Amino acid sequence: MSQKARIAQGGRVDRSRTIRFTFDGKRYEGHPGDTLASALLANGVHLVGRSFKYHRPRGFLSAGAEEPNGLVQLEMGGGRTDPNFKATQVELFDGLVAESQNRKGSLRYDRSAVNDRLANFLPAGFYYKTFKWPAAFWTKVYEPRIRAAAGLGKAPTAPDPDRYLHRHVWTDVLVVGAGPAGLAAALAAARTGARVILCDEQPEVGGSLLSESGRGITVDEVAPEAWLERARAELAQHPELTVLTRTTCFGYYDHNYLGLLEKVTDHLADPPPDLPRQRLWRVRAKQVVLATGAIERPLVFPDNDRPGIMLAGAARTYLNRFGVLVGREVVVCTSDDSAYDAALDLHEAGAKVTVVDQRHTPIGERVVQAQTAGITILRGQGPVGSQGRFRVAQLHVQALDEAGRPIIGRVQALACDAVLMCGGWNPTVHLFSQSRGKLRWDEGLAAFVPGEGSQEERSAGACRGSWTLAAALDEGLATGTEAAAAAGFEAHPTPVPAVREPVAGPHQPVWLLEGDRAGQRAWVDFQNDVTAKDLKLANREGFRSIEHVKRYTTNGMATDQGKTSNVTGLAIVAENLSRPIPEVGTTTFRPPYTPTTFGAFAGPSRGDLFDPVRRTPMHGWAERQGAVFEDVGLWKRAWYFPKVGEDMHAAVDRECRAVRSAVGMFDATTLGKIDIQGRDSAEFLNRIYTNAWSKLGIGKCRYGLMLREDGMVFDDGVTTRIGEHHFHMTTTTGGAAGVLSWLESWLQTEWPELQVYLTSVTEQWAVIALQGPKARDVLQAVLTRGDISREALPHLSMTEAEVAGIPARIFRISFTGELGFEVNVPASYGEIVTDALYRAGQPFGITPYGTEAMHVLRAEKGYIIVGQETDGTVTPQDLGMDWAVSKQKDFLGKRSLSRPDMLRPDRKQLVGLLPADPKLVLGEGAQIVESPKPKLPAKMIGHVTSSYHSAHLGRSFALALLSGGRARHGQRLWVSHGDGTAEVEVTAPVFIDPEGGRLHA
Repeated sequence: MSQKARIAQGGRVDRSRTIRFTFDGKRYEGHPGDTLASALLANGVHLVGRSFKYHRPRGFLSAGAEEPNGLVQLEMGGGRTDPNFKATQVELFDGLVAESQNRKGSLRYDRSAVNDRLANFLPAGFYYKTFKWPAAFWTKVYEPRIRAAAGLGKAPTAPDPDRYLHRHVWTDVLVVGAGPAGLAAALAAARTGARVILCDEQPEVGGSLLSESGRGITVDEVAPEAWLERARAELAQHPELTVLTRTTCFGYYDHNYLGLLEKVTDHLADPPPDLPRQRLWRVRAKQVVLATGAIERPLVFPDNDRPGIMLAGAARTYLNRFGVLVGREVVVCTSDDSAYDAALDLHEAGAKVTVVDQRHTPIGERVVQAQTAGITILRGQGPVGSQGRFRVAQLHVQALDEAGRPIIGRVQALACDAVLMCGGWNPTVHLFSQSRGKLRWDEGLAAFVPGEGSQEERSAGACRGSWTLAAALDEGLATGTEAAAAAGFEAHPTPVPAVREPVAGPHQPVWLLEGDRAGQRAWVDFQNDVTAKDLKLANREGFRSIEHVKRYTTNGMATDQGKTSNVTGLAIVAENLSRPIPEVGTTTFRPPYTPTTFGAFAGPSRGDLFDPVRRTPMHGWAERQGAVFEDVGLWKRAWYFPKVGEDMHAAVDRECRAVRSAVGMFDATTLGKIDIQGRDSAEFLNRIYTNAWSKLGIGKCRYGLMLREDGMVFDDGVTTRIGEHHFHMTTTTGGAAGVLSWLESWLQTEWPELQVYLTSVTEQWAVIALQGPKARDVLQAVLTRGDISREALPHLSMTEAEVAGIPARIFRISFTGELGFEVNVPASYGEIVTDALYRAGQPFGITPYGTEAMHVLRAEKGYIIVGQETDGTVTPQDLGMDWAVSKQKDFLGKRSLSRPDMLRPDRKQLVGLLPADPKLVLGEGAQIVESPKPKLPAKMIGHVTSSYHSAHLGRSFALALLSGGRARHGQRLWVSHGDGTAEVEVTAPVFIDPEGGRLHA
């Protein structure tokens, strides 16, 4: 278990402690501070995976989030198993168990590697052209095998035992990335007193400085590490600055709304039970500073995918941060000066290093340092092939012309056990692009950089193409200061640290190096096995859009989302099409930036909390009365109150008779309630509702309909004017949240000039409805303040009063057609007032009733329920509610009501139905036809919306939507029932008290 690749000293790991882990069943050792990738490399393990399509051997390409190859399955016991973790991001802990993925058999002897021998038959897009014949093979052969081959890891089968939390925060400045630019920005903003959040995916702040050896670099005359320690100390001194490590910003959404994922305990072997596994931060920021760094580009040359071939910056990270030397005989291939840092560091660590520089005359200071150190430099040459099965053993290089194309001639073979490559750098513009910012191609950098932004954000450092440490610190301080000032804080210029660092020479991009032998493949997307030839094939077959090429070849569609392949791929496509790279464009950068667990998105909303049960304050009282409950949305509502020996039908009939003849009591708390205040409240309601609201008197109520823009009924309810600029709106129970969101959408996006404030108060008020001819007698018995006489409180009015000594709002409203009062009291007093009313009602025959009786009672009166009598295709006119539609004012949906289709006489209209058999209760949703035995296919002219037995009528009845319904009153029609039809008579939809005398009693 010797860590043979671990150097004797150096790195940031804790060498005083040794921890053990398992990979593919074999035990290894590492140290705290290691990642799984660094620990495997320290133990000499380079073969860590297989590619998706061809199952080629794969080793680590990178050291960070861009890793396409080193994907593992983590087994954590207790049902905890997770696929597709990047080993480069998995922090090592004692007892960690990991397995390689996408193999059949062992990693070294993968039976599916036969796919590589069949590569000529499996080019890009082969699945669009095969699996078509014979047709019967699809379900029996093709589909089962394709499904068996799909995916990389194994999905968990047991419930996730971990906890995930959400946190919603607001901040003045959010800084994403804690490298030198991000640290400088956060410190500059914090110095103004602004509230600042600094997040970074690494376990500690520092970014690129964590991989820095410090050779030839000083910041204010001290080593970079010393400057970093000073910065960390200052971070701790600012009380309004929050530092979130192990936290990835995965998404940048509208209005500076960003998602962060904090890995709270993923790195712990034995997490404390009181901590969540991960925490999802939902951040709204006044200003955002993006300091997300850059990603190194691999070189595209034949056989560039062998284990041991990796990015030069990654090798430097493994050495300087983790103390791991990735090879003893190393070839560094580059077209950029930054790779010389890796060459120099590995040379000083004892490796034999050869640099293959594609440029003919590299002139940077690092080149001079390498020459001085005695490192061999092959100028004007590039890699054209490699050899080695499970680890690279030889690299083939060839002379290049000035354009970077191989010159026909001798190919030189260089023995090696590691190849480090650097094709330049791509700014990490993913979050900027997600924010809907426009990217700009910089020809000098050969990279896309942030262009015109669309939100309150700024980019600093390498993510905007500034490669030097001096530029990163300068831009970080500037953007942090500017962001704080834009957030409303007084900012003062901050001195920029004096930086000494090597001067780099010019970069020379070479996008593709052709091979020295026929049949060789140059890999662009390492995980999905996309080659340069695949891209050329896509272009030959007519694909020109980079988005189409991406989907045809799957380039950039792997778990790394093309972080190392997208720009190279589109550059190769540009060369194929003889077009400039900017004209080819970019693919779309979508969130999440890195894979994010489903558990984190779900947070606590799972199990019992996924569909949380809502209970009214009177739920316990109803239970004691023997109520049977039903689910209405998230609410538990009393359905009916059976007495001994009663079934549901008998209980509902008794409850309905009590309301019609005496008094019933109903829990109406679940109705949506929205408090509306502000100078323009009345004008707002005028625009939302179909009827007029400006002249509604204080203390008066009005029924209103809301329409969508297409003129269809969206919701309904009664709204009351509490004060000059204060209204109390009620909505349907199921529509409460949707209505509030819809109202806010109009206020915030279409009518921001209106001064209106909306607050959900559904759970602040308990509502007890007293309905029936004796309702006033019951309420009067417990009324301790107020006047509820017919003259003082007529129908559709409200008064402030006291009931049983409790302050209350009493609304004269009915949903039964009877004399009715809705008593609103603070929710904490709901059960007390309910009990007082029930006791006071005993002499008057009070009866609690549930939702089933409520439905019967309202249907008898012809009152609609949105979502039952409406289905998204119903207008007020269809419901016979022209009286609720103003002809004088404008409102949402008004213009749609005048469309020709809305005025057709054969539109479905609300009617009543009386079955010829008075005992037959029709099925809701049953179709209506014009003859008892219609010829098939039968013409459906309507459907039943509500159907009940009425104790008051002594028979069954129904409401329906019927084509040309109002002109059909008195007609005989038929409704589907069982295997046949049932005869019905069409009537008006109001079955009791059409004059409304009971309402006004």
